Amino acid sequence: MKQILLIEDNVDVRENTAEILELAGYQVSTAENGKVGASLAVTGNFDIIICDIMMPVLYRSGVLHILNKNQKTSTIPLIFLTAKSEKKDFRKGMNLGADDYLTKPFEETELLEVIERRLEKSDKLKSTQAKNPIDFIDTVEKGVNLTELITEKNTRHFKKKETIYREGEYPNALYYIKSGKVKLSRISDYGKEFITSICSEGEFIGYLALFENTTFQEEAITIEDSEVVTISFDEFQKLLHSNREVSNNFIRLLSRNALDQEDRLLKLAYGNVRERVAYVLNHIYEKHGTSSLDIGLSISRDELAGYTGIATESLIRTLSDLKADGVLATDGRNLQILDADKLKRIANGQPA
Repeated sequence: MKQILLIEDNVDVRENTAEILELAGYQVSTAENGKVGASLAVTGNFDIIICDIMMPVLYRSGVLHILNKNQKTSTIPLIFLTAKSEKKDFRKGMNLGADDYLTKPFEETELLEVIERRLEKSDKLKSTQAKNPIDFIDTVEKGVNLTELITEKNTRHFKKKETIYREGEYPNALYYIKSGKVKLSRISDYGKEFITSICSEGEFIGYLALFENTTFQEEAITIEDSEVVTISFDEFQKLLHSNREVSNNFIRLLSRNALDQEDRLLKLAYGNVRERVAYVLNHIYEKHGTSSLDIGLSISRDELAGYTGIATESLIRTLSDLKADGVLATDGRNLQILDADKLKRIANGQPA
């Protein structure tokens, strides 16, 4: 049963709308103001959120800030309710991040049609989002076919340890990893490599420099044999500008990547060496790992140290300690997680 969160300060509207939705077979939770609604949204598991645009206690922008900041709620479809009919109010709601809106008073069929449409589109996105961002964006709007930009003609094959682009170069295209794995890294003034990210199939790279019209701030090198698609920025920009839904979801995709980076950098900044190594191993395993608990990545100890931000010697000692504790096993470059729960507790600074 689909779950809906209804945030509405008017008691009559809230109760009547909830009754309509429940009779239609939805499970409904209600909130009388933005503060309560935002709290429920973050702690609950909702498929869609309906929110009054004139929200007391926590104004609409505050609700949206909380929802967009939280990775769990950032992709939930949001429908605004407004009693005003001026075009500027519709546009204001859409600019704040709404996926759709309804003007009060609204017909019962109108409400159900909007919800059904948004849920259907959301289900399509969820079914493809985890597999492939290209498919994820491609299913957003019928007739918009991003896969036309990904052809054999603009697909290049890179051998292991081959450079895709270098730090300081100017970008002229967007890169999409069709297969394989790529590390993004920077070299310090002392010649030490620091890996900022390890990207794999279905991820975009090089977009920040392209969007900011500046040089690459990192180097992209393949960790294994890879296929990388070069997408003309002009063509991709046309797609983003021509379809609001596509651009919104691409922004959400990039936002999730940014949040992941923030979490990793915070842990690397404040965690001790054991916690940092455990965090990086857990991060790699959750992103690239296999069902056999293999981390899914053949990476050298120097590269792993560069990803963790510590000396190689410190990494090797910590891996030995984790191996002695029964957390992981090693076979050359390959690492296998033996106790994923214990690894995660160590990463979070909890007693093992």
